[in-house]
Amino acid sequence: MSASAALAERSPGKFELTGTLTFATARGAREAGLTAFGASSSRELQVDCGAVTAADSAGMAVLLDWMSFAKQSGRSLRYGRLPAQMQALARICEVLDLLEQGV
Repeated sequence: MSASAALAERSPGKFELTGTLTFATARGAREAGLTAFGASSSRELQVDCGAVTAADSAGMAVLLDWMSFAKQSGRSLRYGRLPAQMQALARICEVLDLLEQGV
């Protein structure tokens, strides 16, 4: 069984990220996110990360890239329910506050 990440809009501007957000899935996840956020009519975006089962530095780069996209398109983006593994990585990268408070 291969690893995968999925992003789905559950209600306007509220997304759920599931699966693994790793080097193996980062490219597809990045593109899926840019497409989903671009299609959303909401100016305030939230991503629930509670169902992410694994993440690495490539996954962290995806989250930061999505934030850059949101900012450039005049939107806000905030992440919620970051799993402990993602929180630890974000803390090491000194971006935990940025992810949780949003842009």
